[in-house]
Amino acid sequence: MSDRLIETPSRAYQSFLNFPVCEHLDDLRADIAILGIPYGLPYKMGGGANPQSGGPSAIRAASDRISMGHDRWDFDIGGTLLGGKDVKVVDCGNVVGDAYDPARHYRLAEAAVRKILSAGALPLVMGGDHGIPIPVFRAFDSYGKDQITLIHIDAHIDWRDEINGVSEGYSSPIRRASEMEHIGDIFQLGIRGTGSAREEEFRCAEAYGANIITAYEIHDNGMTDVLNRIPDNGTYYITLDVDGLDPALMPGVLAPVAGGVTFHQVRKLIHGLVGKGRVIGMDINEFAPSHDTGNVGAVTCGQIMTNLIGACVHAGYFD
Repeated sequence: MSDRLIETPSRAYQSFLNFPVCEHLDDLRADIAILGIPYGLPYKMGGGANPQSGGPSAIRAASDRISMGHDRWDFDIGGTLLGGKDVKVVDCGNVVGDAYDPARHYRLAEAAVRKILSAGALPLVMGGDHGIPIPVFRAFDSYGKDQITLIHIDAHIDWRDEINGVSEGYSSPIRRASEMEHIGDIFQLGIRGTGSAREEEFRCAEAYGANIITAYEIHDNGMTDVLNRIPDNGTYYITLDVDGLDPALMPGVLAPVAGGVTFHQVRKLIHGLVGKGRVIGMDINEFAPSHDTGNVGAVTCGQIMTNLIGACVHAGYFD
């Protein structure tokens, strides 16, 4: 693969929170690596970008509204973002890709995440649609059988085997994850309403043993109850489809569903997982800037990412 992962200077973008930019993954030296993966596999053949492909750049552009500097006190974290520690966070830009050849983009994405992992960095990925996690999941195959507990936040269960002959689109990431040997327990949070899943997909998830926890259960019982159901001392990967959030705080989605998870609940989940085990990565997907209102969704995405960074730093992950 080409190791040129950032856009050319003529199309330069601001890095996330103005972190240093890594232009070549072979030179990566970091504790946390931010990576954009814009293009998912479309169900209507013919290629082309969907509105979610602009998500990574829009989140970066809005990040200066989240923090005016890494030395500012953050009440979400209980201190400054990096806590005065020698922790290196870098932005690796977007995986080089072509909206008309998303299958190649997936191959490059998997290779890019493998390079991040081989460098010992924690990947923090921005999509793109929710097919994006599939190549990311594959890159974690150095973990042993059932070692990774997958934490999935979404309005939809994403267990379709295929749609229009496409088996790695945005309705299939959890079905594909369930087939990977290194993925063990699956917790699906915020599920509600209707989506592409039919009874057969629900029964497939049920047969696997997926822990489907609706948004209403979370509202009624609290996120602490959810955290208590997730095994302690685990190895956790978080995949977040932002339509899992309530559309009042995440207007920039293509499939809004009322009654979603709140920011407070997501923040509590992230800090709880970081504290009870080891979070090894996170992706955030399905943000459509063209549907956003006043940058509310872009800022929310960035604030969720900032909480993961700060939680990991303050938990001593990189000491």
